[in-house]
Amino acid sequence: MKTLAAGMGAIALLATGAGLASAPAFAQASSTSDYRNVISNNMRSCAPGGGPAVRVTVNGVKSASGKVRVQVYRGTKADWLEKGRWLNRIEMPARKGTMTFCVPVPASGNYAIAARHDANGNGSTDIREDGGAMSNNPSISIFNLGKPGVDKTRFSVGSGVTSMSIVMKYFG
Repeated sequence: MKTLAAGMGAIALLATGAGLASAPAFAQASSTSDYRNVISNNMRSCAPGGGPAVRVTVNGVKSASGKVRVQVYRGTKADWLEKGRWLNRIEMPARKGTMTFCVPVPASGNYAIAARHDANGNGSTDIREDGGAMSNNPSISIFNLGKPGVDKTRFSVGSGVTSMSIVMKYFG
């Protein structure tokens, strides 16, 4: 079970901490200061004429308890699911069923999304309660320990808004 817990931890390598804070828009991400931006869920960034941004619909949130966190990473092996290498994070109280997030990205390019439902809101991964989701809905199993390669999660964003739906998966 520890191996499965480690796998779910990898799914949700969505680092500990931080409440919501508003962050200003930022230019092309090119330095370490461009990482770890905690932002609010501003749906205006995904309105017609907005972008570059990703409108992420998270389906299958199993309860209204805890928080759901969505993070965007550069679509590179060096950044994908690496601790502290996320660009933007949005965290909101969980809502059962479907939740929608607007995640701005610094420029057109390749990115990957990871989402986590911290069902009891304790900031730790609890394999029997918490869920995870990723862009392109890759298959997750005990064999890949919940950390599919970036080639399975990467997608392209142009100058506008890219929309995607991902499905929250639970092991418990």
